[in-house]
Amino acid sequence: MKLGAYLEIARVDHWFKNVFAFPGIVLALHTDPSLVGPSLAVSLGAAMLGLCLTASSNYVINEYLDAETDRKHPTKKNRPAARGDVTLGGVLVEWLLLAVAGIGLGFWVAPGAGWTLLVLWLMGIAYNVRPLRTKEHPYLDVTSEAVNNPLRLLLGWYATQSTLIPPASLLLSYWMLGSYLMAVKRYAELRSIGDRDRAAAYRRSFAWYTEERLLVSAMAYASACALFAGMFIIRYRIELVLSVPFVAAFFAMYLRVGMDDDSAAMKPEHLYKHRPLLALSVVTFVVCLALMSVDFEFLDPLFAPTIPAE
Repeated sequence: MKLGAYLEIARVDHWFKNVFAFPGIVLALHTDPSLVGPSLAVSLGAAMLGLCLTASSNYVINEYLDAETDRKHPTKKNRPAARGDVTLGGVLVEWLLLAVAGIGLGFWVAPGAGWTLLVLWLMGIAYNVRPLRTKEHPYLDVTSEAVNNPLRLLLGWYATQSTLIPPASLLLSYWMLGSYLMAVKRYAELRSIGDRDRAAAYRRSFAWYTEERLLVSAMAYASACALFAGMFIIRYRIELVLSVPFVAAFFAMYLRVGMDDDSAAMKPEHLYKHRPLLALSVVTFVVCLALMSVDFEFLDPLFAPTIPAE
């Protein structure tokens, strides 16, 4: 039972979130097709395992340090750390072993992958450990957690052993996408708890948040995501402009999901169970993938700085 508790706090079921690394893989291979080779599958597998282990290291320390406040949450009070089923010594050993294994695998694949996983692990410390503990501060709790999004993309990129650096516009757009998803999650959590005082006892940032403030911040993150994505599309792949209706529909549907009672947005690792959202996500990804491979020459003059008169 004790061993089961330590496995549970590693949150293997949360590994689903690491699908955010796949666009990095696709974009790196599209940028440099010569990276495709016999060793690619091994590199990708090792890098993804390293990402999962490093993320689990962060989950371990997160759950232990959140045990006191989790006891005030209607469902998280049943987590192993909140129940007292794990010890500090055991948690520290698990935390360090997972980090060493995960980051070590990253450096084995490529220096860029190793450094990315090290930053991911350090962000876990900043998010959970005082004096920083960014999760307790409004807006910073969202944006600091959402940094994991571009880090996952970078991991996917460097897992291909690419020596190039992805565009800043892409990384910033991905960061704002993660911030939008996290803001909607906070909104769903606040609605679910239904009382700001109870919510603040569970997470200090809720002492500032209201439903209105979270919705406004979600709109700001979505707008920033779209603007940075537009910069990337105009400069690097104009065909992706045709994916805008699908991406906009995803943003709208995700917000609608956040408004549901017992919303799936509160547990992003289980969003794959929401079939309409999953279907839309898959269709959007496939459309973007297709647009990366097909050229539409009529788009260039339409989006040029000036349109010829004749």
